[in-house]
Amino acid sequence: MGYKERIIACFKGLATGDAIGKQSEMLSHAEVLKWYPEGINGFHGQPGDTIPRYVGNRKCEWRIGETTDDTEQTIAVAKAILREGKVSHTAIGEELLHCRKSNHPGVKSMWTFQQIGDPNRIASEGDGCGAAMRVAPVGVLYSCERLDELVKGAYESSIPTHGGQLAICAAAAVAAAISAAIDGKSVGHVLSLAVKAARKAEQYRPPAGSITIAASIQEIYEDLSRLDKVVVNYIAEKYFPDKPVTIVPVAINLALITESAEETILLAANAGGDADSVASIGGGIAGALHPTTVNQDWYNVVERVNENDLISIAEALARLRQ
Repeated sequence: MGYKERIIACFKGLATGDAIGKQSEMLSHAEVLKWYPEGINGFHGQPGDTIPRYVGNRKCEWRIGETTDDTEQTIAVAKAILREGKVSHTAIGEELLHCRKSNHPGVKSMWTFQQIGDPNRIASEGDGCGAAMRVAPVGVLYSCERLDELVKGAYESSIPTHGGQLAICAAAAVAAAISAAIDGKSVGHVLSLAVKAARKAEQYRPPAGSITIAASIQEIYEDLSRLDKVVVNYIAEKYFPDKPVTIVPVAINLALITESAEETILLAANAGGDADSVASIGGGIAGALHPTTVNQDWYNVVERVNENDLISIAEALARLRQ
């Protein structure tokens, strides 16, 4: 299978994961089961209607099938790359200034950036997963043989809003994983490159403590790979994705262990926590790894509700791949 098909599947996977995961974002696993007693198995309700738990929400009445800031910022990074032909933090900053989803004080990194209003800004802190959730276009632009450029590109796409070591290393790991998956590499190779990229990114912000993204990715993979089958209860209890050192490592590992975009997305959505980001990141990696595992019915809903024309964006980026 060619890299164009893998790139398209990556974008389909990240967008469907984002929208399905939004149904349970920030819920505990127990709360997911209260809202969805039989578990989440796709979109629940009529596409375009308000997700039941968001009815009357003062920030946003999120709709069934609607993508979030994860996809919006991914598109912003893609547009900047398409305009410049390279990864430039200033160009990305200019595009991010136009993003409107989840733009409130509760999302400190993006809120601070937009309040300052300077596309040249280089953040000195911020360790959330916002950098990793939007970095897919960097992984599309560069082949996995160009690790230095992948890591530098991940850094450039991170720093308008996220300057913390965990955020930058997580973004580098995701960019490398997506790049290797697009190149059709094995699961072992994708894992190895993600870990290597995370370690290499430490040059930009040395580790402040004993926990690193690289170590977390490796440790979680070693644990999950010993299981006969990854089940949602195990993920929710042992690696609940509500902090930087679990969100991105869990997303990467669900993609590599299941080798399925659909299964990755459902595991993330049913676990809860930062479900939309885990499902989006993992869905994008798994989609690139195995394009046929992307649920086309889900994607049709996403495209109908959002009208983002992601396939055209993916095809344009594919023409720039180096």
